[in-house]
Amino acid sequence: MTNSALFREHLYQELQQPAAQVSLARAALYVAQEDYPHLVVDDYLAMLDRMADTLTQRLPSDRYPLKIIGAINDYLFTELNFRGNSIDYYDPRNSFLNQVLERRVGIPLTLSLVYLELAQRVGFPMVGVSMPGHFLIRPTVSEMDLFVDPFHQGEILFEQDCGNRLKQMFGEAARLEPQHLAPITPATFLVRLLTNLKLIYLRNRDVPKALDAINRILLIYPEAVGEWRDRGLILYQQGLLDKAQLDLERYLYQHPEAADAFEIRRVIEQIERVQDEP
Repeated sequence: MTNSALFREHLYQELQQPAAQVSLARAALYVAQEDYPHLVVDDYLAMLDRMADTLTQRLPSDRYPLKIIGAINDYLFTELNFRGNSIDYYDPRNSFLNQVLERRVGIPLTLSLVYLELAQRVGFPMVGVSMPGHFLIRPTVSEMDLFVDPFHQGEILFEQDCGNRLKQMFGEAARLEPQHLAPITPATFLVRLLTNLKLIYLRNRDVPKALDAINRILLIYPEAVGEWRDRGLILYQQGLLDKAQLDLERYLYQHPEAADAFEIRRVIEQIERVQDEP
């Protein structure tokens, strides 16, 4: 078994557990191992444990949720100087947990992951919220209807703030829907992480790594029909026509009324013409 196959097997097995038992940090480190094959997963989990031990000493005696959030913010963003990488947002290192822990910079998703892991370790469980265009976290305490933005130094937001931010990103017509603030599963988190990497690699014209990201998305979520299409189009551009046709036909079978169905059928017809040539 190759290293990549082994790392993917570890990722797959981690996600076979009930969602509450999945170590999101461990799974994210398995994702990182394909780019950093000498990465030792337990070393970075131990780093998070040490950070949590130090944070525990910083927690107030009055464990009111807002005070705990304030203590986490002070430790993570003031003392350790974790920050959002707004200068080079599309640096792929921002999406790898090992690099975020070492460099102390990241994107909303990975900074949220560090925050979630520390909060869990100090007994203050939080969950991820996959709001369109941005990633937030929130306490699981039922009466705490607030959100934390780790990319902006742990800024506290309320539902109206989230709606206003959505309009800033997508225009006045954008409306915040209940599903935008619903907790996400570990699998959904990892698919979003890998989708970020896929888009970065396509932006950088790194086709092999983009394909690796797509393959891992499909490992986690085989029903992601858009990934079959995207992989098929990439394989078509690479001249791997048989594999491309299989993916594109599978996409159309699952999604025959897709908005781009006509264009995809034309690509398949072009593949068949090439294959029929003597």
